[in-house]
Amino acid sequence: MGVVGWLKRYKYVLITLGVTGIAFLSLPVVRFEEYTNTILENQDGELLSARITADGQWRFPPCDSVPHKLSQCICYYEDEYFHFHPGINPVSLSKALFWNIRAGRIVSGGSTISMQVVRLSRKGKSRTITQKVIEMVLALRLELALSKEEIFGLYASYAPFGGNVVGIDAAAWRYYGRPAHKLSWGEAATLAVLPNAPALIYPGRNQEALRLKRDGLLQKLEMKGVIDSTSCELASYESLPSRPHSLPQLTPHLLDRAEKEGLAGCRVRTTIDLDLQERVSMLVERHHQHLRQNEIHNAAVLLIQVPEQKVIAYVGNTRSEDESNGSFVDIIDAPRSSGSILKPLLYTFMLDEGEILPDMLVPDIPTHISGYSPVNFDRTYSGAVPASTALVRSLNVPAVRMLRSYGLEKFHSKLQTLGFSSIARNPGHYGLTLILGGAEVKLWDLCRVYAGMANSLNHFQEYDYRYDQEQYKAPAYILDKGSGKESRLDPDLKNSGIMSTASIWQCFETLTELERPNQEGAWEQFSSSKTIAWKTGTSFGYRDAWAIGLNPDYLVGVWVGNADGEGRPGLTGVNVAAPLMFDVFALLPSSAWFETPYDEMIDIEICVASGFRAGPDCEHTEIRMVPEAGEKMEVCPYHRIIHLDQMGQFRVHSDCYETGQMVNTSWFVLPPVMEWYHKRKDPYYQSLPPFLPGCWEGNEKPMELIYPKETRQVFIPRGLDGRLSRVVFEAAHREPGISIHWHLDDQYLGETSLIHQLEFLAPEGLHTLTLVDSNGNILEKSFEVVGE
Repeated sequence: MGVVGWLKRYKYVLITLGVTGIAFLSLPVVRFEEYTNTILENQDGELLSARITADGQWRFPPCDSVPHKLSQCICYYEDEYFHFHPGINPVSLSKALFWNIRAGRIVSGGSTISMQVVRLSRKGKSRTITQKVIEMVLALRLELALSKEEIFGLYASYAPFGGNVVGIDAAAWRYYGRPAHKLSWGEAATLAVLPNAPALIYPGRNQEALRLKRDGLLQKLEMKGVIDSTSCELASYESLPSRPHSLPQLTPHLLDRAEKEGLAGCRVRTTIDLDLQERVSMLVERHHQHLRQNEIHNAAVLLIQVPEQKVIAYVGNTRSEDESNGSFVDIIDAPRSSGSILKPLLYTFMLDEGEILPDMLVPDIPTHISGYSPVNFDRTYSGAVPASTALVRSLNVPAVRMLRSYGLEKFHSKLQTLGFSSIARNPGHYGLTLILGGAEVKLWDLCRVYAGMANSLNHFQEYDYRYDQEQYKAPAYILDKGSGKESRLDPDLKNSGIMSTASIWQCFETLTELERPNQEGAWEQFSSSKTIAWKTGTSFGYRDAWAIGLNPDYLVGVWVGNADGEGRPGLTGVNVAAPLMFDVFALLPSSAWFETPYDEMIDIEICVASGFRAGPDCEHTEIRMVPEAGEKMEVCPYHRIIHLDQMGQFRVHSDCYETGQMVNTSWFVLPPVMEWYHKRKDPYYQSLPPFLPGCWEGNEKPMELIYPKETRQVFIPRGLDGRLSRVVFEAAHREPGISIHWHLDDQYLGETSLIHQLEFLAPEGLHTLTLVDSNGNILEKSFEVVGE
């Protein structure tokens, strides 16, 4: 009979077999849809944090592999021939049938591990002969679809281990407080017998039954040559687990972050350094014990390894059983008032665009701009202060004046380019308070930006003075997503960046200075052999205290305060945030300092007294290295040539003194208001000599208004009776003791001397204020009074 004939004869059999095969292959492969815990691990697989599932189970995500000891124990206890059968084991089934008939009841199921995986996936099915047959068929189908390793992994991940514990990973942590790969033979054997009788694990109960099962398995392992007699004996002496262990919760707020970013129910391998995380957490708690005496309850620390752009410690808040203190809030990702922590960015931007030089004098005088009057922390004024000193001392008035000079809209645009997600409103909403805490920022964003600045310096030579457009991206905390060198194999480099390396380097150099306001803390206790660029910030009302510190290798960001926004006396960046920041740096190895970006810097001649580019009248100059844009800076406006009499006591001019007898000299002269405040701070400042009697210079401007000065509108509040309040106007004069006569429109108001302040009532509308000093100098100011 030929092939054709044979096919015709058995075609129905073949069709039946074909249909059966197709139906068999169409059977579903097991699926597990149970909730799993979100767990965070460090790069070595150590558990950092875990969260119980919505159904109240400790069920870790499926494991990739099963440790050798557990694999051996489970196989020899559950299914010794697992690696050899096709999903069902006829020998085991026959034995089970024999023992069940002999006992008159079901004492053994004869199920293979593959069949148990099927049964676990079909949760709730009764254990009948029919269901057993279905399990056998599905086990065969499972073996065709998955490898032995994959099937074994499913069993190890979803087998019950007593109570609300599912899977070997969760069981290892709950019963032994460590990962599965660190279990001993005795511990592995104990866990291996539990899925067969999970009720044995209840603390303090059934201990002897559990011990017998474990020891029986150990003896089998010895008999099969898996372990030697000594290992078997030692393992049998190990104590059994009693009370379940609490799972580690070292990074609960980072776990929250991971879940918000779509990783709920996943096993997340992080970049966290376990040792540093524990030590930083202990530091936060130590400081918290002290701070809570002043009813300061919350603090956060973010530690970034700068070159690799990865997070190595993430402490989102303090620990507390009382959630009313806001300990559940992840402060690292919470918008908080920035205080002064953005000032270095403005300083860097202005250096980068040639609008300031590092030590250029900037005004520190009473300032009134459209009804806004910033004040320094100590409520004093220096008159004139170097820009670098203003940054280091965190002076508010110079910062506001610099922001107005730079441009509010431009600064706001730069911050948005840097990705400050919480600065989302238009510039007018914040106004000039943007530089003093008028906007909210996140510690995450601050650390990201400052770390990006540091990395610009770290790589400027490697990138041939070009800029990575991804330099300010968020630091990585997930190891699998790639961080560090992998993300920079082929960076998108441009010829310019948001900030030049030269201006960043100059800013960081400035921030290494230890001079700080005396009233904010004793800075000597923070001195360190490590070179660190750092800045603090304090928000209005003592609600938020910030500290950011960095070197080429590490960045430490700190926030301290109350999550509910309550301010507390003494809650300043210097007093509470900086000490914690320096304690964290004490845990870290020393680092070399940033290399100087010479290719983006130039040498220019600087006036020593003013910090401007030296002009022809500057007496003392020196060559300093500054960012290239500094070449555009104007020359010193404060030095000028004056003419003195032969004795050098009085000023003169050609209309009243012989030209040949004049002594010409260069003199450092600040504007009247700046001089008024500056000479109180600087005993070496020399005011201009007076004119020789009868030799007054009509073009001289010896007096200047302090208020109103910049504004043309004066806003005056109304009292309860609806009338405008009185307003205090103020002026400064070069000559101490001189008298000034005040006039408003055509009305004489009075006379002042020494301190030139005058209080009077000005009605709404346009006015002209006229000041006349004893020498006949006249100063006029037009303004409009607007009632609020």
